Amino acid sequence: MPVATLRSVVLDCPDPLSLATFYAGILGGSPQVSSDSEEGDSWVTLSGHDGTQLAFQEVTGYVAPRWPEEEGGQQFHLDLTVDDLDRGEEQVLALGAKLLDAGGPDRDFRVYADPVGHPFCLCVDR
Repeated sequence: MPVATLRSVVLDCPDPLSLATFYAGILGGSPQVSSDSEEGDSWVTLSGHDGTQLAFQEVTGYVAPRWPEEEGGQQFHLDLTVDDLDRGEEQVLALGAKLLDAGGPDRDFRVYADPVGHPFCLCVDR
């Protein structure tokens, strides 16, 4: 029997609303700024999309992960499924992502960084 269920994945960042808007462009949904006066606009959730909730919290002095370096590396990454890698790449680049690793023509995923440096992969299920 499990101890818990996964509530959300939280990404540290310098501007939660901006990063939530980026991911809304990929996953759908809309950013919801916390109404909790203690958190103010330093906490934003992405709601109205399929899948696990994403949340974004402001961190003063945020330092982006470095991929694929060992020291200060990625810490974690998101795998996002698309139907077409080329089309998905076009869309995430237009939203502000940066291509980190395209791999070969037969590979079923590509690695990107979001606007503040978190690595994520676009993957196709074959």
